[in-house]
Amino acid sequence: MDGGPRVPEQRRPGSVTVTEPEALRFGVLGPVRAWRGAEQIGTGSPQQRALLATLLLREGRTATAAELIDALWGAEPPSQALAAVRTYASRLRKILPPGVLVSESGGYAVRVPAEDALDLTVAQDLAAEAEKSRAAGDLCRARELLNQALGRWDGEVLAGVPGPYAETQRVRLEEWRLGLLESRLDMDLEQGCHAEAVSELTALTAAYPLRERLRELLMLALYRSGRQAEALAVYADTRRLLAEELGVDPRPGLRELQQRILQADPALAEPSSPASEPAAVPVRPAQLPASVPDFTGRASFVTELSEVLSSASESPDAGDRVMAVSALAGIGGVGKTTLAVHVAHRARGAFPDGQLYVDLQGAGPRPAEPETVLGSFLRALGTADSAIPDSLDERAALYRSVLDGRRVLVLLDNAKDAAQVRPLLPGTEGCAALVTSRVRMVDLAGAHLVDLDVMSPDEALSLFTRIVGEERVAAEREAALDVVAACGFLPLAIRIAASRLAARRTWTVSVLAAKLGDERRRLDELQAGDLAVKATFELGYGQLEPAQARAFRLLGLADGPDISLAAAAAVLDLPVEETEDLLESLVDTSLLESAAPGRYRFHDLVRLYARACAERDEQPPGEREAAMSRLLDFYLATAAQVYAMERPGDRLVDHLEPTGYRGLGFEDRHGAQDWLYAEAVCLLACVRQSAGGSTLRRAIDLLWASVDLAESGANSREYEAAAAALRSVARAVGDVRAEGRASVVLSNARLFSGVFDQAYREALEAFQLAEAAHDPLPSCWAANVLGSTAFYQNRHEDAEGYFSQAIEKFRSCGDLAGTAAALCNLSRLHLATDRADTAVVLARQGTDIYQQLGHTLRGANGRYAFGLALGKSGRHDSAAEQLEQALRVFRDSRQRLWEGMTLCRLAEVDLDARRPSQAASNAEMALTVLRGIGGEWRRGHVLTVLGRALNGIGHLGRAQVCWREALEIYEHLNAPEADEVRKLLTPVAAA
Repeated sequence: MDGGPRVPEQRRPGSVTVTEPEALRFGVLGPVRAWRGAEQIGTGSPQQRALLATLLLREGRTATAAELIDALWGAEPPSQALAAVRTYASRLRKILPPGVLVSESGGYAVRVPAEDALDLTVAQDLAAEAEKSRAAGDLCRARELLNQALGRWDGEVLAGVPGPYAETQRVRLEEWRLGLLESRLDMDLEQGCHAEAVSELTALTAAYPLRERLRELLMLALYRSGRQAEALAVYADTRRLLAEELGVDPRPGLRELQQRILQADPALAEPSSPASEPAAVPVRPAQLPASVPDFTGRASFVTELSEVLSSASESPDAGDRVMAVSALAGIGGVGKTTLAVHVAHRARGAFPDGQLYVDLQGAGPRPAEPETVLGSFLRALGTADSAIPDSLDERAALYRSVLDGRRVLVLLDNAKDAAQVRPLLPGTEGCAALVTSRVRMVDLAGAHLVDLDVMSPDEALSLFTRIVGEERVAAEREAALDVVAACGFLPLAIRIAASRLAARRTWTVSVLAAKLGDERRRLDELQAGDLAVKATFELGYGQLEPAQARAFRLLGLADGPDISLAAAAAVLDLPVEETEDLLESLVDTSLLESAAPGRYRFHDLVRLYARACAERDEQPPGEREAAMSRLLDFYLATAAQVYAMERPGDRLVDHLEPTGYRGLGFEDRHGAQDWLYAEAVCLLACVRQSAGGSTLRRAIDLLWASVDLAESGANSREYEAAAAALRSVARAVGDVRAEGRASVVLSNARLFSGVFDQAYREALEAFQLAEAAHDPLPSCWAANVLGSTAFYQNRHEDAEGYFSQAIEKFRSCGDLAGTAAALCNLSRLHLATDRADTAVVLARQGTDIYQQLGHTLRGANGRYAFGLALGKSGRHDSAAEQLEQALRVFRDSRQRLWEGMTLCRLAEVDLDARRPSQAASNAEMALTVLRGIGGEWRRGHVLTVLGRALNGIGHLGRAQVCWREALEIYEHLNAPEADEVRKLLTPVAAA
C-alpha cells in the first residue's frame, strides 16, 4: 500500500479461527481495552495497560522481564520495576480467562484466542485483502476493505498509555493509518470521486500540513473537478509552507504535477493507476436490447452494415482505423431498430469494451436531450455523477475522452435529426456508431447511409411463418401471402398480425386475410410516412375488444413518457384491478409495453396512432377532455395528500381547486415522497398539457402542491418552465385569480433557483393580482417571497415590512405553518441587522409551531433558522446541534438545496467557533451538493465561506481562488456581497 510502513502480519501460535459469542477481544487502535462478549473488562492503571499493550503488540511472542521494563520505563526504570511488572501481570491474570496471559522463560506472553480477537490484526487482514483486490483490478472492493480497516481506529492509538514503547508504536501505527488513508483516497480518484474527495483532503491537509502526498492528491482532485486555479494554489501554499517550516522545496512528484496542470496535460483528466499498480478493469457496458429470436431476412443489409462496422476495428494499420458511422433511415415500423440490434449483436466481438444503447425518442414531441443522454452514457462507462460536467460541450468532450483508446459500439435508436446525433458520436478510432431515424441524415458527415425499405414478399412470408407456425401457414399459403401483402410487407405490421393470429388458435389464416381484405378496416392506400405506420397499427387496433380499444385510445392522450397503473385507472375511470387486466391484454398485443412493474408506455409511433384513433373514434368527443381531466384530478388530489403529509396543518390544501377524482393515500411521508419524485416527469407533463380551458386553475394548483419538486432542486428547471407557461396562458385568457396563483408559484421557483430580481418582480405582481382577486393565501405567500428576495438583495427595511405583513396575513388565514415560515425568515433578517437576541426568540417561536403541528420537513427549516440564530449569539455547540438535526431530515427527505445550504451554515458556525478545518470540510460538501441547483448567488456564498475556511488553515492560494470566483459571480449579478469579497481579497486579508 502507498504512503507508510506495512505493519507485519501477526503470528498467532495456537490460535483458532472462530470467535465465540463470549470470546475475548482486545483493542489497541484507540484506548487499550478488553471485552468478554459484549461486556467491557477493566484493564487497570495506565502502567498495567502499558504492559498489556506491549504483550499484545508482540504478536504472540514472549517478552522478557528486561524487555518489558524497557518498554514501560525506558532507560530510567524505578528500583522496584521488576516487582511492579510481576504485580501488573498478576492483576491481569485475575481479569483475563485462564491461559491468555502465560509465563515462560522468565517472561510473559499473551495468547489471543482467535484471529479476530485483536483490532490491529483485523485491520491488517483487511488491508492485505485490499491489496489483493487492488492488484486484481477490483477497486470497489479494495476501497470497501480499506474503509473497514480504517474503521477499526477509535481515536488515538494506545491513548493514555505511558512509556517509550507505546510512544514508538503510536507513531508507527499513525503513519500506517495515514498510508492506508492515502491509498484509499488514491483509489477514490481512480474511480472518479474527485469532488467528494476534495472535502476530506482539505481537512487532512489542514491536519497534516507537511504531508506532501496528501497535497498531491488534493491538487489532482481539484484539477479533475474543474478547479485548476485552486489546484495550482495548493502547490503555491505547499511550496511556501515547506520553505518556511523545513527550508526545502516540494518533492519532484509534486513539482511535476504542477507542471502537468499548467500544461493542461490531457492524461491528468483521466483516472490512471500508478505505474506499479495494475490498471483497474474499466466498466464494460452491455446495453443492447435483446435481439428478436425470429429475425428474418435482410441478409444484404446485415452484410453491408457488418462490413462497415468491421472497418472500425479490423484495419491492418492501426493508424488507418476510423470511427465508423452507419445511419439507417426508413418509415416507422420498417424494422430499423430490429435490424440495427441484430447487426450490433453480431458485431459485439469486434467491440470488446462494450456497447451503448439509447432510444432518442426522435418521433415524439420531446426528443431526448443530448446532454441527458451523455450523462447516462458517462455513468454507464464508469464516470461518477460528481465528475460529469453540466454543459453539453463539456459532457461531449469528456465522453470522447473516456472512449479514447477503447473499442465501443454505440447504437443511437430513433434519432430526430443529425443535430441530435452529432454530440453522441464517439469521434474515436476503433469505435463505431449505428443510427436509426425516420429521416435520411444526409448532413451527418462521414456517415454510411442505408435506406431500409419494406421486406420482399419471401422475407415477409418467412417472418409471418416463424411467428404463426409452419403447419398453419403451409395449409393456407395463398391466404398467408394475402396477409403479408395487406400489411404492405411492413415488418411491424406483419408482426402484429401474426401475433394476433398466433394468440387465437380458433382463427384460420383465411379469417385474418378476410379481415385485412376489408378496406374499411384499413387505409385505402398505403403511403409513405406516418400514414403507412397507421395502416399497420390498424391491424391490431381493429381486432381489439371494445374495452381494450377505449383504453388504447384514451391512454395515448397523456403526454408523459409512461404512466402508472393508478394514473391509468384514473384516465379510464375504472378500478385498478380491471385496469391492470386491460393494460396487460394490450401488452400481449404489442400495442403497449410494460416499462416496469406497475408502469406502462407506448412506442412513440403507437402513441401517435392511438391519439389519431381517439380523435376519430372516441364518442362522445368530450370523453377525451374528461379523461385528461380525471388524470389531472388524480395528480392534484395525490399531490395534495403528499403536501399535507409533509406539512400537517398547512392551509394550502384547503385553498386548492376541488377535484372529482380521489388520489392515492400513503402510510408514511417516505412513501409520499417516493411517489412525488417517481411521478415528477409525468406530473409536469400533465401540467403542461392542462394549460388551458377548464383545467387551467387545477394545473396551476397542481404545480403549487408539488412545490417540493422545485425546492429540492430535483426538477427545478422543468417546474419553473411549466409555471412560466401557465402564467402566460392565464394572462392571455384574462383569469386574474389563475394568473396570481401562477405568479406565486413562479416567484417561489425563482427564489429557489437564486434569480432574486425576477422572483421579486413575479412576487410583487402575484401580490397585486391576489389582492385584486380576493385570493388570500397567494397574497400570504407572495408577501413572504417579497420579504425573502428583499432580504437577499440587502433591502432590510423592505424585507422586514414584507415579513411582518406575511405573518399578519398568515395569522388571519389561520395558517400556522405559514406563520412559522415567516417568523423564521424574520429571524434571519434580525440576525442580519445585529439583533441576535430577538432573532433567537423569533426562530424558537417558529420552531415551536412546527413541532406543535408535527412537521418533520418544515421542522427542519425551523431548526435551520434556529441554528443560525444560536450561532450568531455565540452558542456554537447548540447551533451545530440544531443544524445537524436539520441536515439529517433534509438528507432523508431528498432536499438537496436545503442539505447544501445547511452544510454551508455548519461551516459558518465552525468558523465562528475557530474550527477552520471542519469548516472547510463542510463547505466543500456544500459545494458538491449544490452543484447545478440553487443558483449562482448561493454558489458565490458557499465559495466565500470556503475561502474563509481555507484561509484559516493556511491554504492562502486556494482561498484567493475561491474568493475571486465568488467576486466574479457577485459582480455578474450586481450583488452587494461583492464589496465584502473585495475586502477579503486585499493584501491585508490574505496576509
